[in-house]
Amino acid sequence: MTEVTLNNVVKRYGAQQAVHGISLDIADGEFVVLVGPSGCGKSTTLRMIAGLEDITDGEVAIGGRVVNDLPPRERNISMVFQNYALYPHMDVRENLGFSLKIAKRPQAEIDQAVREAAVILGLEDLMDRKPAALSGGQRQRVAMGRAIVRHPDVFLFDEPLSNLDAKLRTQMRVEIKKLHQKVGNTIIYVTHDQVEAMTLADRIVLMRDGHIVQVGTPLELFNAPVNTFVATFIGSPPMNLVDGEVTNAGMIRLTDGQEIPVPSAARAGVSVGQKVQLGFRADNLSPVGHGVFEDGEAAELDLAVSLSEPLGTETLLFAELAGIEVQGKMLNPRPVSPGERMTFRLTLGKAHVFDADSTNAIRSN
Repeated sequence: MTEVTLNNVVKRYGAQQAVHGISLDIADGEFVVLVGPSGCGKSTTLRMIAGLEDITDGEVAIGGRVVNDLPPRERNISMVFQNYALYPHMDVRENLGFSLKIAKRPQAEIDQAVREAAVILGLEDLMDRKPAALSGGQRQRVAMGRAIVRHPDVFLFDEPLSNLDAKLRTQMRVEIKKLHQKVGNTIIYVTHDQVEAMTLADRIVLMRDGHIVQVGTPLELFNAPVNTFVATFIGSPPMNLVDGEVTNAGMIRLTDGQEIPVPSAARAGVSVGQKVQLGFRADNLSPVGHGVFEDGEAAELDLAVSLSEPLGTETLLFAELAGIEVQGKMLNPRPVSPGERMTFRLTLGKAHVFDADSTNAIRSN
């Protein structure tokens, strides 16, 4: 069993603190993604787990063994970097088996491990090629294969897809998901791309400024963000946020005077006069007759569309609400002209309320 545990882990560079006492338990076989903006501490955390960065304070344990003072080679981890780090003068077969050769493993063992990795990643027809003759996606598969042959307890991925174009990133996300299903090892994966996090992770660890902001499944972070940072970082397009104030009639008065009922999920948690932000996703704001509308609480808004982006089966609509540009989605789309006024239905049952000062979510329970 290979659990990974971080207990109050701190990283300082002189007077600058990059990671602020984070704690995290990662289960055996779990796929955990560390995600956040640049400089949030996610790669530093990964490198401390790998042993490539010293830990200033706290403990990192792998498989129940504290590894703070162990060099990387003794942690039984394999790391896949964003730049592939392949040896250009070696063919695929030699690249795959090089770490085992350095470890002086028997040639028969090396050959078997290389064959197994090649089959898992579909590299059988590329074994005699040098890295220069491979596409970006093929090089990344070789880098993953080189990690597989060592049979590590934990795979560490540091932004492995950032050098690929959009189409290849999509293909490689599928490859990495399949790899996890086949090998079942614990995977810790770092990215700044929330789409990668949402599609790959069993659990997401969202970081900001060296702190963990929220940990949960992709749907937990999407449906129940703890604050406006999570709400706008997770999900594409980002959640709409509109400023308002709670009135004594159980309404949120927007800055333009319009009033929208406080969603029932937040009603018991707000107070009269409280400055808030009403949050809702584009999927929950649709023109009447062009959305999937559930029974329940809703509000109708008369909005002028400023811009439309046809996406085939749906059209993304941009409109202004209380001085803020918001986005909605139109299903079964038709052409929309700039300035056209449309009646939108806002599904309040899926809306969120955040305190304007703390930015924290307000919920009744």
